[in-house]
Amino acid sequence: MGGAVRLDLEGRNALVTGGARGLGASITRRLARAKAAVRVVDVRREEGEKFCARLSEEEGADVRFLEVDVRDPEAVEAAFRGLDEASWPLDVLVNNAAVDVSKPIEHLSAEEVTRVVSTNLLGPMYMCLETYRRMVARGGGHIVNILSTASNRTWTEAGPYSAGKSGLRAFTHTLFKEAQRDCIGIGVTGVIAGGMETPFVTERFPDADTSKLQSPDIVADAVMCALAVPEGSVMPEVVVVPRSETSWP
Repeated sequence: MGGAVRLDLEGRNALVTGGARGLGASITRRLARAKAAVRVVDVRREEGEKFCARLSEEEGADVRFLEVDVRDPEAVEAAFRGLDEASWPLDVLVNNAAVDVSKPIEHLSAEEVTRVVSTNLLGPMYMCLETYRRMVARGGGHIVNILSTASNRTWTEAGPYSAGKSGLRAFTHTLFKEAQRDCIGIGVTGVIAGGMETPFVTERFPDADTSKLQSPDIVADAVMCALAVPEGSVMPEVVVVPRSETSWP
């Protein structure tokens, strides 16, 4: 796609979790260039604030940082109360925040399992709970959940990650069906992304062959493509993988 998707989101508000770097940063840039006001939710305050300041200067966009741990339902609820008090209704939610611990199951700790599943499954669900009811009340909006090829097929040392992403895919499908019932103006899209050249991969696997990974900008374009579908239709699920991807189908 290479940035070919053109979308005007002026006057719209968007929120991206895990938006301070990697795929989240790419998605945030695309939204800012489409003239959306964007809130970047992350736990990396310093990195997030610097990124938002830089992007605001480069694009002349309204991009601000919110420090929220999506694993904490009370923190998520408080963040949305703050948006309500600021009269900042959310039009687009992108659940992107994710972590992984690559270990054989026999060596995993309960804390590691809890951290991965809480971040990758419960966090997006908490965000959706707060967002969906508000979108129903307003009569529209779009929720995008970033999935993974691990939601369709797993591999060794990916137990908690695959469990979380598989669960999120099932939740996304359910949310899509309920939106059809509750409010036809709400779009719900799951984006199944293959391997990307981001810190999520390169920090854990420094010897990874990056020639077999795709740019996060390609996946960000897929998100924008889903948002660009004309009213009355929707992309329920999009798959974007490198041509050499080994974990699909």
